Amino acid sequence: MRTASITRKTTETEVACTVNLDGSGSYEIKTGVGFFDHMMEQLARHSLVDITLTAKGDLHIDDHHTVEDSGIALGQAIAKALGDRKGIRRYASCDLAMDETLTRVAIDVSGRPFLVFRCEYPRHKIGSFDTELVREWFQAFAMNAGITLHLENTAGGNAHHIAESSFKALARSLRDALEIDPRQKDRIPSTKGSLAG
Repeated sequence: MRTASITRKTTETEVACTVNLDGSGSYEIKTGVGFFDHMMEQLARHSLVDITLTAKGDLHIDDHHTVEDSGIALGQAIAKALGDRKGIRRYASCDLAMDETLTRVAIDVSGRPFLVFRCEYPRHKIGSFDTELVREWFQAFAMNAGITLHLENTAGGNAHHIAESSFKALARSLRDALEIDPRQKDRIPSTKGSLAG
């Protein structure tokens, strides 16, 4: 089983995260940020990665540190669970429709992190959640998971749908890219022989 646990403690947050890359999409998410918890639940359910994520942060200031540090911890846990990345499919993409919204995610689980984020929101809040934190989470996650991640929203008018379709498209891409390819299960999917970055 490809599993890993990460604990991250700073003066701003305390985050604990456990993942099972070969799971069924089960989750236990408790960060104190309701909309963000909903997004993490979608990520687990549609990626089939089991995720346990608990965070205690300085929510009396705002949600920023909790969301960003959760992205860091989850990214580090996935990178640790991947190990040398032997046998993974590595590349994946998903065009995900959600009502009026269409979002595309393409990833390379390369060990070389990069984020291209083309997504605008019609309003700054989803409930009490700042929509600018969506990009902050994707940045933190991609950099710490060692994933090249391109995200583009091409249609949408509802901020909730735009955010949710982004997390679901990432989830579906992760499901495909992290899966072990039976045709090369004992090989690293690179002519370099390494995906260490």
